Amino acid sequence: MSPILTTPPSVEPISLAEAKAHLRVTHADDDLYINTLITAARSTVEQFCGLALLQQSWSVFHDAWPELGVFSLPLAPVLSISDLLIYGEDDVAAVLDPAHYVLDSASRPCRLVLRQGRNFPTLGRRVNGIEIKLNAGFGAAADSVPAPITQALLIIVADWYASRGDVDAGPMPLSARCLLHPYRNVRLI
Repeated sequence: MSPILTTPPSVEPISLAEAKAHLRVTHADDDLYINTLITAARSTVEQFCGLALLQQSWSVFHDAWPELGVFSLPLAPVLSISDLLIYGEDDVAAVLDPAHYVLDSASRPCRLVLRQGRNFPTLGRRVNGIEIKLNAGFGAAADSVPAPITQALLIIVADWYASRGDVDAGPMPLSARCLLHPYRNVRLI
């Protein structure tokens, strides 16, 4: 499974003004740096939790049909499946009718479940023959992100701003980890 971001979020979950108020910064000298920290913090939290915080589009590729007819999706929450594509021998994509599958967004991880009794076409490519195009995130607006995640982002930005990459600073403050713990996707092996 190879997920690829196709459309990033159009806004960040916290604004520059919110971050500066949290940091108690009143000057504009570090605005570009703080914006960079906000984006990096969002990306770090998304990877740490297996989440898409704000609406964004992804393509997830698979080599074969799953044995039990269930694709586990690498992100949550999944808002919708925009297309399920099957690639032929000529590398031309065909869209699978949505009547052949259902999105189970209540599960974690979210799943795309193929309906029973359907015959699915033979894949023409041995590698990445199936592409699932999906939209994920809590919503399009910053206020759709849960408050504990927003608070964790502010804590991370503040920690990184204060340390400026010092060797002693950790990747994520413990208080942020505690806030993110309920949202983390943990897999048992």
